[in-house]
Amino acid sequence: MPGKPRWDRETALLAWLAACVSFLAFCYYFRAGDILIYGDAVAHINIARRVFDSQTPGLLQLGTVWLPLHHLLIIPFVISDWMWRSGVGASIPSMVAYVFTTVGVFRLVRILLEERPAAAWVGAVIFGLNPNLLYLQSVAMTEVLYLALSIWSIQFFTEFVSGRSSGALMRCGWCVLGACLTRYDAWFLAGALIIVAFWLRPQKRLLARFTLLALFGPMLWIAYNAAVYRNPLEFANGPYSARAIERRSLEAGTAPHPGSGNILVAGLYFLKSAELNIAGTTALQRLWIAVALVGALSAVPQIRRNIPALAKTPAAPTTVLLLCLPVPFYAWSIAHGSVPIYIPTWWPHTYYNTRYGIELLLAFSICSVLGVSVVLNLVRDLKLQRAFGFAALALILLSYGSIFRDPICAHEARVNGETRAALEKEVAQFLTALPANSTLLMYLGDHVGVLQQAGIPIRRVINEGNHRVWKRPADPNGLWEQALADPARFVDYTIAFAGDPVSQQAKKAGLATLAVLHVSGQPEAVIYRTGGSR
Repeated sequence: MPGKPRWDRETALLAWLAACVSFLAFCYYFRAGDILIYGDAVAHINIARRVFDSQTPGLLQLGTVWLPLHHLLIIPFVISDWMWRSGVGASIPSMVAYVFTTVGVFRLVRILLEERPAAAWVGAVIFGLNPNLLYLQSVAMTEVLYLALSIWSIQFFTEFVSGRSSGALMRCGWCVLGACLTRYDAWFLAGALIIVAFWLRPQKRLLARFTLLALFGPMLWIAYNAAVYRNPLEFANGPYSARAIERRSLEAGTAPHPGSGNILVAGLYFLKSAELNIAGTTALQRLWIAVALVGALSAVPQIRRNIPALAKTPAAPTTVLLLCLPVPFYAWSIAHGSVPIYIPTWWPHTYYNTRYGIELLLAFSICSVLGVSVVLNLVRDLKLQRAFGFAALALILLSYGSIFRDPICAHEARVNGETRAALEKEVAQFLTALPANSTLLMYLGDHVGVLQQAGIPIRRVINEGNHRVWKRPADPNGLWEQALADPARFVDYTIAFAGDPVSQQAKKAGLATLAVLHVSGQPEAVIYRTGGSR
């Protein structure tokens, strides 16, 4: 095949360029001190760390709400204390995933637009240079790993639908399995792939093996929750689930999040968060929607037959459908799954989960290229084609230029994380002055970054993860419960944050206060001396 060497060289070149961009973006955010300001990123790092660094180490430290694959991939990189404390180790899987995703976009566009090889580079540029993506790939978040696994799932499935390779369906299955153990979005994707696969009616044995692979991730997680927590849906309705968090918020008098119970409003909020992730002005955002919509519509069979660049690609309708799945998934999740998105331009004019919009970047990248290809096929004049090509390039430059200095995902992390990080820094500075190897009692749910900044091994801290989770409603003989009931018997110092379980118990126990630390906008932190030793 004469085209194969060129394909391999181009893929290798793109991977190398993507790796360089990834490294430069990471260095920028690391130097700016933005690697550890996302609260969820800090939590992901320390979930991985406590699997081996804990009073009760083991896989049960992975918890229940967040799926496990991301944390398992982080573990080898946070064994080093420096890579754990700095956050560098946890960024590596995201950076590798970024490179694979960019290459995946490139390969998928090449399949869809074989007659326009340059289009694959445009798709890779749209995806790989997005400023919000470049921030997310620099930190320990799950989105980029999911994007990598989902684009390769779709890419392999497209190969299968196109008749290029029957083995591509099984490769798709393995990618879907990984995606299903990374984010719940993939469970929706897996269902869609299974339905389409059944509709295409491949060989029964192949279909059965693919279906088993696609369903294995959800089944494994449900079985894990059933075995460990005695509730197969613990991740969905347990005390740490989004539903339980929203219920406590409503009980405290907080208004329901926008889109709650209204799937149309919920979908609009998700689409707006996607627009904010790709451009900074309404005009540019609307242009992206228009171009991507043209590309999506071009996959309709009746339209595709009249477009030479698409007519030879039978997989286009299926591919576009799969790329657009985040829209119904997040519309349903916001409306009925207790998943809020707050954006600054709409009520309540604040920031929360704006990064979810990045899930639609794959659709923007690929459908926009399809849309441009449609226009170029309709315009026969060479000068007009060049003009339109320059206009498309200008759209990319203007859009990314408008958000380059302050991507919304990075801005959200700063807005919501700076005061938390400031409090954790103060507490960490105090703890570093305590005697070496002293033992601590602390609830880690909200401020585990204290230990990370202080460089205190988690195994020196008794925390809420040190008990047998299958004991319901509590484990009276668990290390956590016993230490809460009698801190002086188990630890030397107790760290409490206003409102957490340790704070409530410390007041009852009448512990001696050693220090009280305040940071505006954060709960009061109190360090108690217990004088205990095991």
